[in-house]
Amino acid sequence: MSEDHPTVENVPLQDDDEPAIEDNIRSRSTWLRGLFMLLACALLGLASMVGGFVVMLGFFWVLFTGKTNHQLRQAGQSIATYIYESARFLTFNTDSMPFPLGGEWPSGTVDDND
Repeated sequence: MSEDHPTVENVPLQDDDEPAIEDNIRSRSTWLRGLFMLLACALLGLASMVGGFVVMLGFFWVLFTGKTNHQLRQAGQSIATYIYESARFLTFNTDSMPFPLGGEWPSGTVDDND
């Protein structure tokens, strides 16, 4: 390879055997992850708004009928799982991207014993 684009083996190392900061800044994968993180943040905000709407619907459902709505509980569980998966991706706890960036929409399986 040319001098302008060193291979991984030729990356200059600092004293603690980590790549130099300049190489980290030039890393295409880091910038691509940053772009996906921005998109995931926007989708997380949207999911939070939809989740808030489901919460309000669920409250009014119980207020007027006295019972929980199974479909709303499923939707709430699905949104909660999506928010959890997104937060794990955004905090670098996983490299698995949430829906629609790479993963599938989580199921809304709820325990009917609650």
